[in-house]
Amino acid sequence: MRRANPDLDPAASLLDLADEGSLRPRSFAEYVGQRRVVEKLEIYVAAARRRGEALDHCLFSGPPGLGKTSLAHVIAAELGTELHYTNGPALQRKGDLAGILTNLKPGDVLFIDEIHRLTPAVEESLYPAMEDFRFDIVIDSGPAARALRIDLPRFTLIGATTRTGLLASPLRDRFPIVERLDFYPVEELQQIVKRAARILRIEVDEEGAAEIARRSRGTPRIANRLLRRVRDFVQEEGGRIIDREGAARSLARLEVDEAGFDAMDRRLLLTIIDRFDGGPVGLETLAASIGEEKDTIEEVYEPFLLQEGYLVRTPRGRIATPKAYRHLGRAKSGSLL
Repeated sequence: MRRANPDLDPAASLLDLADEGSLRPRSFAEYVGQRRVVEKLEIYVAAARRRGEALDHCLFSGPPGLGKTSLAHVIAAELGTELHYTNGPALQRKGDLAGILTNLKPGDVLFIDEIHRLTPAVEESLYPAMEDFRFDIVIDSGPAARALRIDLPRFTLIGATTRTGLLASPLRDRFPIVERLDFYPVEELQQIVKRAARILRIEVDEEGAAEIARRSRGTPRIANRLLRRVRDFVQEEGGRIIDREGAARSLARLEVDEAGFDAMDRRLLLTIIDRFDGGPVGLETLAASIGEEKDTIEEVYEPFLLQEGYLVRTPRGRIATPKAYRHLGRAKSGSLL
């Protein structure tokens, strides 16, 4: 199922990634935010480059749209190597993985997005590749079967996941570098909006950039998409520069409120409040009530709502917080304030 407003969906397809390629940072110096993570990676990359070795395998986790793919691009650029991109669902058979691994050159970076969605067979084949840089395949079958070992160049695997809990422990333990990316504060998102505006040749003032940043759910990918849509509205209104008033009008037409909620966010919280008296309500019941997939609720909607204190998870289900009641204009009884 699709979100009510696709511009607010931080999950990206391969077409999305290609479209946003021009906005990606090309070095650690250009990368905005996640300083705790970036400062450590700068040291790891510099040390590996000085030794002339491949960087240790890295696992990046966190909600979609926070820059995991961009970090992989930056790491490959800083190492001076090539980045090979794929994702978990695309690797269905061992042969799919073998084709990628055997085309790697020494020091190359292999980026696997949604690595938690690898099939068990592909995941198990990845273990010796990560540890011993070899790939084992079986030729023929029955009595004629024989094992063939292919030596691989030393490479860096970067895995990205939005669901760390779905990773098998043997796979997770094979990543020496494990980092989690967090939602961005408004100040850093404002920098990202201004940088994207310069690249896209969009005129935006400080207050206009801040208004977009405030409504971007702490997610750079959403900020960049909203910037494009606001530009369209402002230009069609005859404006030449995106200011706070123009941004606010455009975002209102996109049904994005002051907290960054779109129609589906509000629907989710109002369903808990109005239909289930604020909760608790189980995930399956909630998904059926709003007509959305469970995975989409957990991966796309909930992280931001939980982080900002509008929703809590309990053993019995989801509960809307007083902050959600206030934002949506509901009294605890469910009636309008």
